[in-house]
Amino acid sequence: MTQPTVKNASKSADTQAGQTLILAAAARRLAQTLHTAFRGRWEALPGASTPPQPTPEYQAVPVPADLIGRRAELIVEASDLAALNNALSSDADALVIDFDDTFTPTFANVQAAYDALPRAAASSKPLLARPRAFYAVEQHLDFGGPAIAAFTDLAVILAARPEKPIHIYIPKLETVSEAQLWDDALNLAERELGLAPNTIKVCIQIETFLAVQHADALLYALRGRAFGLNAGRWDYVFSLIKSVGGSRGAVPPRSELTMDVDAMRAYAEALVRVAQRRGAQAIGGSAAVAPDSANPQPALDAVRADKRREAQQGFTAAWAGLPMLLGDVRAGFDGEAPTPLSAEPVERTLKRLLDLPAPQPLPLGVLQDTIGLALDVFEAWYAGQGVVVRNGRIEDTATAELARAQVWQWVSCTAQLSSDAFLTPDRYRAERRALKADDTPEAQLLDALVLAETCPAYFPRFAQQLAAREPLPTQEMPV
Repeated sequence: MTQPTVKNASKSADTQAGQTLILAAAARRLAQTLHTAFRGRWEALPGASTPPQPTPEYQAVPVPADLIGRRAELIVEASDLAALNNALSSDADALVIDFDDTFTPTFANVQAAYDALPRAAASSKPLLARPRAFYAVEQHLDFGGPAIAAFTDLAVILAARPEKPIHIYIPKLETVSEAQLWDDALNLAERELGLAPNTIKVCIQIETFLAVQHADALLYALRGRAFGLNAGRWDYVFSLIKSVGGSRGAVPPRSELTMDVDAMRAYAEALVRVAQRRGAQAIGGSAAVAPDSANPQPALDAVRADKRREAQQGFTAAWAGLPMLLGDVRAGFDGEAPTPLSAEPVERTLKRLLDLPAPQPLPLGVLQDTIGLALDVFEAWYAGQGVVVRNGRIEDTATAELARAQVWQWVSCTAQLSSDAFLTPDRYRAERRALKADDTPEAQLLDALVLAETCPAYFPRFAQQLAAREPLPTQEMPV
């Protein structure tokens, strides 16, 4: 089994301060153009969120020819050169080159990823790439201010193969304003590269609480180029927790938020309904298990069963986190297409989305494991590693975001523990100190996130601001 590469700790951002990334001339020109045109609009994001409104009748664009019939996409972290080489020679139906959840944006990692893109682009393998989301800032470039990471990633991705642009996954959308900015940026990029309008095709990730409510409007905003919607389960639950806050009792731990829970089924079904109505593909989540080499079959069986469930809901393909998972991801989508889902009133869907299982006392072991997961990913992230394998699962930024948000929510509502004690800030500190000392960067980051009055939006940007002593945001959700 090819595991994600463990990178040298010298790639830590702390050792790379003051360096400037080297971009190919065409990529730099395109990045400069995008920043000049859109920095003002980017600074005004996320924009207001209004109640969902009916959209005019429309249809998504056809699936690109090189993606027709695919079932299993292999996600690979953009700077993991060994994993990228293995992925290019794998039997994946398509590759997803990731600058987002599996990626740690140190200077060395970003430079390595940018340098590797032309080689990947020269492959005959169908390619998609996921640039960083609009929240992210690239500190090693300046275009009239710190670079907008989404625009620098996009410029490098498109310049690597302008004659046949790599397809784009658009991450973490929340508002129509964000979707319109992506569309306008892609339109401008097409003009700069001499491409016809809507040449660049995209799949929209529906991985925030607002996005699932506005999925039809987001798809409509990108209707000239969008061919699909993709589910991001743990990013979505993370966003949902930020939305519900501490006003209710403890949200369930991750292990209890399976896709058999009606609130989670409502999320998947809402995405599929929009895709089916608009002729778009519904792409399932990532198979993120790391099977035991001595006995891999139980994990592989679980992957196949999970993808069969997605297929029965109306999804047509999904991601694999490791090459050895590709066969079982693909097999899960064998068989006849299911009957399209029936319509559901918006009010009913929203009620189901918010109807999480009733609060229960938290087992102490669950609390400790959730704190430990966040600390392990943060420690790896500071060392330049975006992915860790832990307890048989592939953990990354998305699952660390969920873990730290859960702990924040449990502390905010003073959750009851199974021992009849309650989770106060002091009790949280005691449990965290049993795992990591106060002077470690991962402990300091987790404390700042968990003990914040409101749940911070995304930890990579928060960590940059914390390190730079920048003012930290207090309002995280669009209104």
